[in-house]
Amino acid sequence: MFTREDGSPIHPDAFQRIFERLVRLSGLPRITLHGLRHSYATLALQARVHPKVVSERLGHSTVAFTLDVYSHVIEGLQEEAANTVANLLFEDEP
Repeated sequence: MFTREDGSPIHPDAFQRIFERLVRLSGLPRITLHGLRHSYATLALQARVHPKVVSERLGHSTVAFTLDVYSHVIEGLQEEAANTVANLLFEDEP
């Protein structure tokens, strides 16, 4: 929900029009509010923001849902996790 500075609500259609106008004026490629939400989630997960935090910020009911939707973004994390733990286990070996 979006509100004005005084706390009164802004109709979603009005906000969408304002957003679209600002994007157009900025010269940036066209993106929807929903696309902006997906971009945030993708960039946050790629930047290694904890999935629980991303899930909460998106308002998802569970981390599992967030990971199901965005698992393609974090495919390389399995190998990275294995390498990280292996390095911890064998860091003192010659």
